[in-house]
Amino acid sequence: MPVDPLRVISDLEELRALTADENGAQRIAWSPTWLKAREWFQGKLKGLPVEHHYDAAGNSWTTLPGDADRALVLGSHLDSVPNGGWLDGCLGVAAGLEVLRGFTEDFHGRPPITIRLVDWADEEGARFGRSLFGSSAFAGTHTIAVDRVRNDRDGVRLEQALRLCGVDVEKIGDAGVERKNAAAYLELHIEQGPVLENMHLPLGVVLGTKGVERHAITFHGQEAHSGSTPMTVRRDALAAAAKLALEIRPIAKKHPDAVATMGSVKTFPGIVTAVVGRCETTLDMRDLDVEVLASMLSEALAASERFAAEEGCTVDWSRIWSIEPISFSPRLIEFCDEAVRETAGISHRLPSGPLHDAAEVARTGIPTVMMFTQSLAGLSHNKAEDTRAEDLKAAVVAFDRLARKTLKWLSV
Repeated sequence: MPVDPLRVISDLEELRALTADENGAQRIAWSPTWLKAREWFQGKLKGLPVEHHYDAAGNSWTTLPGDADRALVLGSHLDSVPNGGWLDGCLGVAAGLEVLRGFTEDFHGRPPITIRLVDWADEEGARFGRSLFGSSAFAGTHTIAVDRVRNDRDGVRLEQALRLCGVDVEKIGDAGVERKNAAAYLELHIEQGPVLENMHLPLGVVLGTKGVERHAITFHGQEAHSGSTPMTVRRDALAAAAKLALEIRPIAKKHPDAVATMGSVKTFPGIVTAVVGRCETTLDMRDLDVEVLASMLSEALAASERFAAEEGCTVDWSRIWSIEPISFSPRLIEFCDEAVRETAGISHRLPSGPLHDAAEVARTGIPTVMMFTQSLAGLSHNKAEDTRAEDLKAAVVAFDRLARKTLKWLSV
């Protein structure tokens, strides 16, 4: 049975009406609205010959048993950021459900291999700051000791929020049992960036997710009166930080797919009548090539020390978080490229700057690939997020073709 893209769009609009307000989507993980979205999804399974359960980390698994236990896994996430868009994450779940429906009918409820659809728990990390929560538990990269004591802005602990949703934080690692028999993983997602739109392309093939180096950088100078301290003797920590903020741009621009961002600045004492004695900043650098990432980081470190010296300051670095680049399966990239070309006539391969659950799955060695569809104006994580209807339709068709190519490969 050919997939019905209009049904996917209808499902997404129905979910938006159920879980969004005038400010956008409100499906924040571990919230009542998120649970409502999951209940809505289970209602969509009625009449299908599938099994459903939640694993130890709260991931939602829908399984269509096949003649063989080895499984093709389709996945994404229903949770959103606050005031989020109507497609981020849930497009992949809705399209995956439509592909599963097609397999159910084509194979009379019994495909040659098992088909599984997963809605990962808390991909966004919007409430507690722990992105990829469910998929990291699946992959065995979870951090229970740290996660247990995370608080939201209201002081509620993650452990408490999990318990209210039936999840024991101490047992989330048991979600690793779901890796058994997983033979391939496919994920459809909006691009969340402007590349495909700028190229006038509806679809793209994702090569992998960029590695991330995220650091806190503190420049130490000398607080002094802004009226009586000559410019020639100032030790201005903000001046050193400002030079670095400008320098990271040419550092990143040396590499075609690299990005670098200084996203926050705090000054002390932080008043208009004092030279800044301490400036705390953050740096986020990303690239798909581990050597490029290391080179950029080294250049930024050297630049910070040079600018600190120029301004009579010192500088300290502290790693906040890092993750290595994750490359996707060459075989599945080829299948994805074929599916996109068959659907849209042309394909483009690109890395993903944002992280996705697919990165955690790929980390386990399970062959993985992602497909992107165009995002209007490159916008995501806000209510203006949108994709043309014709591009959504093409995405569903191409994703189905990718799944069928993968099914054939795994069935040999």
